[in-house]
Amino acid sequence: MLRRPLVTGSTTLAVTAAVAATVAFGVDDQQGAAAATGTRTAPVSAPREVFQDPRPVAAQHRLAHEAAVHRAAVKAAAKRKAAKAKAARIKREKAAAARAAKVKAAREARAAAQARRERASRSTERTAIGGGSARSIARRMLAARGWSGQYSCLNSLWQKESGWSSSAANPSSGAYGIPQALPGRKMASAGSDWRTNAATQIEWGLGYIGDRYGTPCAAWSHSRSHGWY
Repeated sequence: MLRRPLVTGSTTLAVTAAVAATVAFGVDDQQGAAAATGTRTAPVSAPREVFQDPRPVAAQHRLAHEAAVHRAAVKAAAKRKAAKAKAARIKREKAAAARAAKVKAAREARAAAQARRERASRSTERTAIGGGSARSIARRMLAARGWSGQYSCLNSLWQKESGWSSSAANPSSGAYGIPQALPGRKMASAGSDWRTNAATQIEWGLGYIGDRYGTPCAAWSHSRSHGWY
């Protein structure tokens, strides 16, 4: 805003108070102009400083190398620890498998010994029963099993099958002996003399009847219905 000169007749340039203040105090031209016009300008901030590592480059490289070596050592230690744990686990599993195999072998050995004792006991029983006809031997074995009342059914069953002959053989099927075991070698579980010993054949036959039918009468009922037992 210009002011009129005080002296009439002379022409002068009027300087505004804002421009004079700007010149007097040495303020930046841009800021002075802004003050003169009444506008605002954003303050000028100082440039941001960039951080620089004051340590020498060689020291920086050395520290970086040491950090990489440390990380590699930690990784290698973790791998060794994992491998050691895996080896220990495999060792435990092998030991457990060996113990299980040992227990199984011992159990099988006990079972085999028990089977031998049972066969010996049956052999002793047959010897104690003594000789006589196949039917008399069967009567005594039935009584030993608590099947005294089953003799009639057993007699009818084996009379039909073999006529109570210890050498009876079926030429078409291969069944053999008093109980007509099929095949005849099944009776070896009762004794090695199964081909000729009536007591061995009867013992096997009674065991078969007990396992499959429960009693001789049940076996005889099945035979009458189906023609076989």
